[in-house]
Amino acid sequence: MAQNFKAEQLKKSRVKQAYNNTTVQLDLKLDQFGLKRENIELFLRGFKYEKKLEVWIKHRDSIPYKLFKVYDFCVLSGNLGPKTAQGDLQVPEGFYHIDRFNAWSTFHLSLGINYPNLADKKLNGAGNLGGDIFIHGDCVSIGCIPITNTSIEELYVLAMEAKNNGQTKLSVHVFPFKMTKKNMDTALLFTSDEALKSFWENLKQGFVWFEEKRNLPEVKVSPNGNYLY
Repeated sequence: MAQNFKAEQLKKSRVKQAYNNTTVQLDLKLDQFGLKRENIELFLRGFKYEKKLEVWIKHRDSIPYKLFKVYDFCVLSGNLGPKTAQGDLQVPEGFYHIDRFNAWSTFHLSLGINYPNLADKKLNGAGNLGGDIFIHGDCVSIGCIPITNTSIEELYVLAMEAKNNGQTKLSVHVFPFKMTKKNMDTALLFTSDEALKSFWENLKQGFVWFEEKRNLPEVKVSPNGNYLY
């Protein structure tokens, strides 16, 4: 079934054009990693303060992940801290995955993330938390991650290939900043919000896991909304 995904995607004009625009250069870069489009898996990691989206890659049958490419956020809306409500302009923070490939996006092409996830719902109650958060093209944002049309074409094709290879969960981790000890110590000095401090300390555990192992934790959610690793 997975291999039908690519064929169906390539029937869409924007995806076909993105494929034609990007595959030669992607193949050359993948070759430097000893990889081919037919055997890759992806992991995405975003940092709001730095305005960077990292693309990590590996052979589907092995670990660890290696850093493949870094895209710039073209623009960032909102502030540091999680998204908690419809219309707050915040980019979410937490552990997500790609749940939609949108070939007809208002912003060229887009990859949807599964916000609000279970942790968001448990932490923020039954209110309107918003939704429709995407990594997309162009250079506008009201809570999404825009990386320009050229960059989304590359990323969309990579994600399409990974899904076509059988990757069932393309994880996207979004952090307020690179959660090193130095950065955490600095950030915690500038907020008196104890709930936010606790939330960031919880996120940091997942950041450290990947930094140390270059592999993904199996992220679960506790009854009170904390991430468990």
